[in-house]
Parts: sequence; C-alpha cells; structure tokens
Amino acid sequence: MKKIIALFLIASIVSCKNSSEEERIPVDPDNGIGDGAGPPQVLSFSENIEEAHNKTAFKMKEAVSFDIQLNFGGSERLKAKLAMNTNSSGIRIENNNGSTIIFDGSKVAISPDSSATNGARFDIFTWQYFFAMPFKLTDPGTVWEESSQRKLDSLEYPSSKLTFKSNTGDSPDDWYVVYQDDKSKLVKAAAYIVTFGTDKSKAEENPHAIVYSDYETVEDVSFATTWSFHNWNEESGLGDKIGEAKISNIQFFQPEVNYFQIPENSKEVKK
Repeated sequence: MKKIIALFLIASIVSCKNSSEEERIPVDPDNGIGDGAGPPQVLSFSENIEEAHNKTAFKMKEAVSFDIQLNFGGSERLKAKLAMNTNSSGIRIENNNGSTIIFDGSKVAISPDSSATNGARFDIFTWQYFFAMPFKLTDPGTVWEESSQRKLDSLEYPSSKLTFKSNTGDSPDDWYVVYQDDKSKLVKAAAYIVTFGTDKSKAEENPHAIVYSDYETVEDVSFATTWSFHNWNEESGLGDKIGEAKISNIQFFQPEVNYFQIPENSKEVKK
C-alpha cells in the first residue's frame, strides 16, 4: 500500500513539473518572430536600396525596355529605345537616326556597318547602367565603404562609396557615391567619374552626379523617369546642372531568340 501511494506521489510531481514547463513556453517562439527563425536580417546600405526598388521582382523578368531622350548643354545627345536583359547579358539601343547598337554578352557591334562608331560603346554600357543601377548594387565585383551622411544639395543624406574589383565590367576604375532618400529608401542620386577613354586621375578632376526623380512603379518595380546631371564635389555636393534625361514607356517583355544577337550587316565596336 505504501509503495502504491509513493508511486502516485511521484507521478503527480512529474505531471505538475511538465505542466509548469509547458506554461512557460511562449506561444510564438523568439518573442513572436516567425517560428523560431530569429530576428530578421539587418540589411546593408546597398541591400536596403535594392529592396526598396524591388530587385526581386526586377530579376524575375527576362528583359525591360524604355525610351530615352538625353540632352547635354542644350543639345540632344541621344534619342533612342533601349532594351536590356535584366542581368545585362544583352543590351540593344535603337537610335532615332536609324542605327542600332547591340551587346550580345561578349561583343559590341553597330549596324548598318556604315554607321559612325563614335560614342557607341560608351552609350551601350553607360545609360543602361544608370537605369538599372538600383538593381546592380550587390553584383559580383562591387565593393562598398561604410555608409555615412553626405551633403547633396541643402540637405544631408545616407550615402556610401561604391568601387569595383579589377576586371569588373568595361571600366573597373569608375567609382560612385550613392545617396539614398531618407523616406522612400530609393536612390536619390549618384556621384560618379567616367574613366572610359581616360585614366582615373584625369577623370577624378571632373566628377559629376546624376539625380533621380519622378519615380514610377511598373509591375511593382520603382524606376526614376527624370535624371538630371550636375557637376559635383565631395564637400558641397551638387554644382551646376549640365544635362537631363527623360525616361518613358518602360515595359518588361519577353525578347525573341535573336533579339540581342549581332546582325550580319554590322561592324564591331572595340573602343
């Protein structure tokens, strides 16, 4: 009889202990943050911008096209339709003057083969990069400094300097200082140097900046439809306005198989 009572008491104590432990287990593990997954990852400066622009949705598309009208110093610099794979493996510029520039993933060519090649290689890589920059900030070869506040106009914005590892792209010596809008988290502006056709020290004597505005959302992705170009320096930010571009008719599309292939009646553009 005493053994039976003792076993009953032990069972009761164990039962009470388990019940007490179960009561202390929170309904949502990790203070309610997703099934024990822990706190959300803290995004870096560049990742934060890519998320604001919805890089995930952008990369899910095969290609995107837009019309660009670009003016510098009061003169038209470019008026064209530009199309690109979202991973930049193919780029196509259809100029209003009748020429077409194509990057097929390895070579740049222009057609017809009687077309002038001046500025063609610069055009095919530069304007598509300015358009797609918010989605390329963490591409292979990108190197970021620690973010800090920098003056742009009359205000200061979160910013960080972007450089590139050797052999990245056509101009790995280029650098950018990217500014982020405090409220929208979108790209506000990017200061830059152009080393294409010159050396880095010479390019750094004349840095410029592109300011992005008039954002529009196309299939959940944010794009700036107005670009303004300015002189720039590290201390005071923006200087005089030197140019402007208008972006319109932004469309995602599925390109035909040969859309980014170099046609027969063309010539290669090497520099």
